[in-house]
Amino acid sequence: MIARFAAVIALLLAGGVAAQQETETATGAVLRGLDKISGNVVDIELPAGRTVQFDRLSITLTECRYPAGNPSGNAYAGLQITETGREGVVFSGWMIASAPALSAMEHARYDVWVMRCTTS
Repeated sequence: MIARFAAVIALLLAGGVAAQQETETATGAVLRGLDKISGNVVDIELPAGRTVQFDRLSITLTECRYPAGNPSGNAYAGLQITETGREGVVFSGWMIASAPALSAMEHARYDVWVMRCTTS
């Protein structure tokens, strides 16, 4: 229990250091979607400000950021995800490519995570 608590604190501290790092805004992002029932895995290229459909999910990318001068570095993507037939938002917030479990979408059927930002 104490080891797990220490690991969470270490992740939060690492996230705080990363949050202080200077970033640049990308033109889009590459996400990966998984349907846990069918096993279907899809890479989704999404421009900032746009919405795409992944099965029953509507995924909107509000912004993607990466470390200044390093577009292939750790991506931080602001996402809003809704599901057809379900009221409210399934996920709204920032997902971090290097720590997908830190801010994950909780869904019984689908997983979505950030792979990288795109700059062109």
